[in-house]
Amino acid sequence: MRVFVTGASGWIGSAVVDELLAAGHDVIGLVRSDSSATVVQAKGATLLRGDLDDLDALRRGAAEADATVHLANKHDWSNPAESNRAERVAVETIAGALVGTDRSFVVASGVLAAETEPSPFVGPDSMRGGSENRAFDFIDQGVRAIAARFAPTVHGMRDHGFIAYITDVARRTGVSAYVGDGSNAWAAVHRSDAARLVRLGLEKAPAGARLHAVAEDAVRTRVIAEAIGTRLGLPVTSIAPEEADDHFGFIGQFFGRNMSSSSVLTRTTYGWDPTGPTLVEDILAGAYDAS
Repeated sequence: MRVFVTGASGWIGSAVVDELLAAGHDVIGLVRSDSSATVVQAKGATLLRGDLDDLDALRRGAAEADATVHLANKHDWSNPAESNRAERVAVETIAGALVGTDRSFVVASGVLAAETEPSPFVGPDSMRGGSENRAFDFIDQGVRAIAARFAPTVHGMRDHGFIAYITDVARRTGVSAYVGDGSNAWAAVHRSDAARLVRLGLEKAPAGARLHAVAEDAVRTRVIAEAIGTRLGLPVTSIAPEEADDHFGFIGQFFGRNMSSSSVLTRTTYGWDPTGPTLVEDILAGAYDAS
Protein backbone atom coordinates (compact mmCIF):
# COMPACT_ATOMS: atom_id res chain seq x y z
CA MET A 1 0.00 0.00 0.00
CA ARG A 2 0.89 3.64 -0.37
CA VAL A 3 0.27 5.14 3.08
CA PHE A 4 -0.04 8.83 3.95
CA VAL A 5 1.26 9.51 7.50
CA THR A 6 0.76 12.79 9.34
CA GLY A 7 3.21 13.38 12.17
CA ALA A 8 5.72 11.30 10.21
CA SER A 9 8.72 12.70 12.11
CA GLY A 10 7.06 12.52 15.53
CA TRP A 11 7.67 10.11 18.39
CA ILE A 12 5.09 7.53 17.32
CA GLY A 13 4.96 8.60 13.67
CA SER A 14 8.63 8.00 12.96
CA ALA A 15 8.34 4.47 14.37
CA VAL A 16 5.22 3.86 12.27
CA VAL A 17 7.06 5.01 9.14
CA ASP A 18 9.87 2.54 9.91
CA GLU A 19 7.37 -0.26 10.51
CA LEU A 20 5.45 0.40 7.30
CA LEU A 21 8.56 0.62 5.16
CA ALA A 22 9.98 -2.58 6.68
CA ALA A 23 6.72 -4.35 5.80
CA GLY A 24 7.06 -3.31 2.15
CA HIS A 25 4.63 -0.40 2.07
CA ASP A 26 5.36 2.98 0.50
CA VAL A 27 4.99 6.05 2.73
CA ILE A 28 4.10 9.67 2.07
CA GLY A 29 5.17 11.63 5.15
CA LEU A 30 3.70 15.02 6.05
CA VAL A 31 6.54 17.30 7.22
CA ARG A 32 6.57 20.96 8.19
CA SER A 33 10.27 21.74 8.63
CA ASP A 34 13.57 21.11 6.88
CA SER A 35 14.86 19.08 9.82
CA SER A 36 11.79 16.83 9.76
CA ALA A 37 12.08 16.47 6.00
CA THR A 38 15.69 15.32 6.31
CA VAL A 39 14.78 12.64 8.86
CA VAL A 40 11.74 11.31 7.00
CA GLN A 41 13.42 11.34 3.59
CA ALA A 42 16.43 9.46 4.98
CA LYS A 43 14.09 6.64 5.99
CA GLY A 44 13.01 6.24 2.37
CA ALA A 45 9.63 7.97 2.49
CA THR A 46 8.22 10.48 0.01
CA LEU A 47 7.81 13.98 1.42
CA LEU A 48 4.70 16.16 1.44
CA ARG A 49 5.27 19.63 2.86
CA GLY A 50 2.56 20.97 5.13
CA ASP A 51 1.06 20.96 8.63
CA LEU A 52 -2.32 20.54 10.31
CA ASP A 53 -3.43 23.98 9.17
CA ASP A 54 -2.57 23.25 5.53
CA LEU A 55 -5.84 21.62 4.58
CA ASP A 56 -4.94 21.39 0.90
CA ALA A 57 -1.88 19.30 1.79
CA LEU A 58 -4.00 17.02 3.98
CA ARG A 59 -6.49 16.48 1.18
CA ARG A 60 -3.75 15.84 -1.35
CA GLY A 61 -1.92 13.36 0.85
CA ALA A 62 -5.08 11.39 1.59
CA ALA A 63 -6.23 11.43 -2.03
CA GLU A 64 -2.88 10.18 -3.35
CA ALA A 65 -2.61 7.26 -0.90
CA ASP A 66 -4.28 3.89 -0.44
CA ALA A 67 -4.57 4.47 3.31
CA THR A 68 -3.97 7.26 5.84
CA VAL A 69 -2.55 7.24 9.37
CA HIS A 70 -3.23 10.47 11.25
CA LEU A 71 -0.83 10.93 14.18
CA ALA A 72 -0.01 14.65 14.12
CA ASN A 73 -1.34 16.87 16.91
CA LYS A 74 -0.41 20.36 18.05
CA HIS A 75 -0.29 19.29 21.74
CA ASP A 76 -0.38 22.94 22.82
CA TRP A 77 -1.04 22.63 26.55
CA SER A 78 -1.14 26.42 26.87
CA ASN A 79 -3.99 26.57 24.34
CA PRO A 80 -5.85 23.25 24.34
CA ALA A 81 -8.84 24.79 22.57
CA GLU A 82 -6.67 25.48 19.53
CA SER A 83 -5.22 21.97 19.60
CA ASN A 84 -8.72 20.50 19.75
CA ARG A 85 -9.96 22.74 16.92
CA ALA A 86 -7.06 21.89 14.64
CA GLU A 87 -7.40 18.16 15.33
CA ARG A 88 -11.11 18.10 14.51
CA VAL A 89 -10.70 20.11 11.31
CA ALA A 90 -7.81 17.90 10.18
CA VAL A 91 -9.86 14.73 10.70
CA GLU A 92 -12.84 16.21 8.87
CA THR A 93 -10.62 17.28 5.99
CA ILE A 94 -8.90 13.92 5.56
CA ALA A 95 -12.14 11.95 5.96
CA GLY A 96 -13.84 14.24 3.47
CA ALA A 97 -11.16 13.40 0.90
CA LEU A 98 -11.77 9.68 1.46
CA VAL A 99 -15.56 9.62 1.13
CA GLY A 100 -16.68 6.75 -1.08
CA THR A 101 -13.23 5.14 -1.35
CA ASP A 102 -13.44 2.47 1.39
CA ARG A 103 -9.81 3.31 2.20
CA SER A 104 -8.45 2.83 5.72
CA PHE A 105 -8.16 5.92 7.90
CA VAL A 106 -6.39 5.29 11.22
CA VAL A 107 -6.91 8.09 13.75
CA ALA A 108 -4.84 8.47 16.94
CA SER A 109 -6.85 8.46 20.15
CA GLY A 110 -6.56 7.58 23.84
CA VAL A 111 -7.61 4.58 25.96
CA LEU A 112 -10.14 6.23 28.25
CA ALA A 113 -12.84 3.70 27.34
CA ALA A 114 -13.07 -0.08 27.08
CA GLU A 115 -12.24 -1.71 23.75
CA THR A 116 -15.92 -2.33 23.06
CA GLU A 117 -17.05 1.18 24.07
CA PRO A 118 -17.11 4.41 22.04
CA SER A 119 -14.89 7.31 23.05
CA PRO A 120 -16.46 9.50 25.75
CA PHE A 121 -15.23 12.61 23.93
CA VAL A 122 -17.94 14.01 21.70
CA GLY A 123 -18.10 17.36 19.98
CA PRO A 124 -15.60 20.06 19.00
CA ASP A 125 -14.98 21.28 22.55
CA SER A 126 -13.99 17.87 23.93
CA MET A 127 -10.47 16.40 24.15
CA ARG A 128 -8.83 16.12 20.72
CA GLY A 129 -11.94 17.79 19.35
CA GLY A 130 -13.85 14.52 19.63
CA SER A 131 -11.83 13.36 16.62
CA GLU A 132 -12.35 9.62 17.07
CA ASN A 133 -16.12 9.90 17.06
CA ARG A 134 -15.96 12.47 14.27
CA ALA A 135 -13.92 10.10 12.09
CA PHE A 136 -16.43 7.33 12.76
CA ASP A 137 -19.20 9.64 11.49
CA PHE A 138 -17.75 9.07 8.01
CA ILE A 139 -18.01 5.28 8.07
CA ASP A 140 -21.48 5.40 6.51
CA GLN A 141 -19.96 7.50 3.71
CA GLY A 142 -17.49 4.84 2.65
CA VAL A 143 -14.51 5.66 4.89
CA ARG A 144 -12.87 2.77 6.76
CA ALA A 145 -12.24 4.77 9.92
CA ILE A 146 -10.22 3.00 12.64
CA ALA A 147 -9.20 4.28 16.08
CA ALA A 148 -5.65 3.63 17.30
CA ARG A 149 -5.97 4.22 21.03
CA PHE A 150 -2.57 4.71 22.63
CA ALA A 151 -1.69 4.17 26.29
CA PRO A 152 -0.90 7.41 28.18
CA THR A 153 2.79 6.54 27.99
CA VAL A 154 4.26 5.27 24.73
CA HIS A 155 7.79 4.77 25.98
CA GLY A 156 11.25 4.04 24.62
CA MET A 157 14.74 5.48 24.46
CA ARG A 158 14.67 9.29 24.15
CA ASP A 159 10.92 9.45 24.78
CA HIS A 160 9.93 13.09 25.32
CA GLY A 161 6.35 12.49 26.48
CA PHE A 162 4.63 12.47 29.87
CA ILE A 163 7.21 10.32 31.68
CA ALA A 164 10.01 12.57 30.42
CA TYR A 165 8.16 15.56 31.87
CA ILE A 166 7.65 13.79 35.21
CA THR A 167 11.34 12.87 35.26
CA ASP A 168 12.31 16.49 34.59
CA VAL A 169 10.14 17.57 37.53
CA ALA A 170 12.02 15.09 39.73
CA ARG A 171 15.37 16.54 38.64
CA ARG A 172 14.20 20.08 39.25
CA THR A 173 12.62 19.48 42.67
CA GLY A 174 15.10 16.90 43.99
CA VAL A 175 12.41 14.31 44.75
CA SER A 176 10.65 11.69 42.67
CA ALA A 177 7.00 12.06 43.57
CA TYR A 178 3.67 10.35 43.09
CA VAL A 179 0.19 11.61 44.00
CA GLY A 180 -1.60 10.42 47.12
CA ASP A 181 -0.86 6.77 47.91
CA GLY A 182 0.31 6.12 44.33
CA SER A 183 -2.15 3.27 43.85
CA ASN A 184 -3.63 4.79 40.69
CA ALA A 185 -2.11 3.27 37.58
CA TRP A 186 -1.27 4.02 33.96
CA ALA A 187 -1.38 1.74 30.96
CA ALA A 188 1.87 1.63 28.97
CA VAL A 189 3.24 0.38 25.66
CA HIS A 190 6.64 0.38 24.02
CA ARG A 191 6.94 2.55 20.93
CA SER A 192 7.89 -0.36 18.65
CA ASP A 193 4.86 -2.38 19.74
CA ALA A 194 2.55 0.60 19.18
CA ALA A 195 3.92 1.08 15.66
CA ARG A 196 3.41 -2.60 14.84
CA LEU A 197 -0.20 -2.44 15.98
CA VAL A 198 -0.86 0.56 13.73
CA ARG A 199 0.49 -1.41 10.79
CA LEU A 200 -1.59 -4.50 11.66
CA GLY A 201 -4.70 -2.36 12.01
CA LEU A 202 -4.07 -0.70 8.69
CA GLU A 203 -3.76 -4.09 7.01
CA LYS A 204 -6.51 -6.00 8.82
CA ALA A 205 -8.96 -3.86 10.79
CA PRO A 206 -12.52 -3.20 9.60
CA ALA A 207 -14.31 0.13 9.81
CA GLY A 208 -15.16 1.06 13.39
CA ALA A 209 -12.36 -0.99 14.97
CA ARG A 210 -10.84 0.29 18.19
CA LEU A 211 -7.24 -0.84 18.56
CA HIS A 212 -5.82 -0.64 22.08
CA ALA A 213 -2.06 -0.12 22.05
CA VAL A 214 -1.63 -1.36 25.63
CA ALA A 215 1.15 -3.77 26.62
CA GLU A 216 0.91 -3.21 30.39
CA ASP A 217 -2.58 -2.72 31.73
CA ALA A 218 -1.75 -0.94 34.96
CA VAL A 219 1.65 0.34 36.14
CA ARG A 220 1.10 1.98 39.53
CA THR A 221 2.30 5.58 39.64
CA ARG A 222 4.19 4.86 42.85
CA VAL A 223 6.14 2.17 40.97
CA ILE A 224 6.88 4.70 38.21
CA ALA A 225 8.12 7.24 40.77
CA GLU A 226 10.26 4.62 42.51
CA ALA A 227 11.91 3.63 39.21
CA ILE A 228 12.66 7.29 38.42
CA GLY A 229 14.02 7.79 41.93
CA THR A 230 16.26 4.75 41.60
CA ARG A 231 17.61 5.86 38.22
CA LEU A 232 18.26 9.45 39.37
CA GLY A 233 19.37 8.62 42.89
CA LEU A 234 16.58 10.73 44.41
CA PRO A 235 14.27 10.14 47.37
CA VAL A 236 10.69 9.10 46.59
CA THR A 237 7.80 10.90 48.24
CA SER A 238 4.04 11.38 48.12
CA ILE A 239 2.42 14.65 47.09
CA ALA A 240 -1.06 15.47 48.37
CA PRO A 241 -3.66 15.57 45.58
CA GLU A 242 -4.42 19.22 46.25
CA GLU A 243 -0.73 20.07 45.78
CA ALA A 244 -0.20 18.01 42.62
CA ASP A 245 -0.66 20.87 40.15
CA ASP A 246 1.77 23.07 42.05
CA HIS A 247 4.40 20.33 42.17
CA PHE A 248 4.05 18.78 38.72
CA GLY A 249 2.53 21.57 36.66
CA PHE A 250 -0.05 20.58 34.03
CA ILE A 251 0.91 16.89 34.26
CA GLY A 252 -0.34 16.77 37.87
CA GLN A 253 -3.94 16.49 36.72
CA PHE A 254 -3.02 13.33 34.79
CA PHE A 255 -0.48 11.71 37.12
CA GLY A 256 -3.01 11.66 39.94
CA ARG A 257 -5.61 9.98 37.75
CA ASN A 258 -6.18 6.30 37.07
CA MET A 259 -5.54 5.70 33.35
CA SER A 260 -5.29 1.93 33.21
CA SER A 261 -6.70 -0.06 30.31
CA SER A 262 -6.50 -3.43 28.57
CA SER A 263 -5.95 -4.87 25.10
CA VAL A 264 -7.35 -8.40 25.36
CA LEU A 265 -9.68 -8.01 22.38
CA THR A 266 -7.02 -6.27 20.29
CA ARG A 267 -4.47 -9.01 20.94
CA THR A 268 -6.79 -11.89 20.13
CA THR A 269 -8.31 -10.25 17.05
CA TYR A 270 -5.13 -9.07 15.36
CA GLY A 271 -2.50 -11.45 16.72
CA TRP A 272 -0.66 -8.56 18.36
CA ASP A 273 1.83 -9.75 20.98
CA PRO A 274 3.87 -6.92 22.56
CA THR A 275 7.55 -7.80 22.88
CA GLY A 276 9.23 -4.51 23.82
CA PRO A 277 10.70 -3.56 27.22
CA THR A 278 8.36 -2.60 30.04
CA LEU A 279 8.06 0.99 31.20
CA VAL A 280 10.11 0.36 34.35
CA GLU A 281 12.77 -1.45 32.33
CA ASP A 282 13.08 1.55 30.02
CA ILE A 283 13.28 3.99 32.94
CA LEU A 284 16.00 1.95 34.66
CA ALA A 285 17.89 1.54 31.37
CA GLY A 286 18.19 5.32 30.99
CA ALA A 287 15.44 6.14 28.51
CA TYR A 288 14.79 9.38 30.36
CA ASP A 289 18.33 10.40 31.24
CA ALA A 290 19.11 14.04 30.52
CA SER A 291 20.65 14.54 27.10
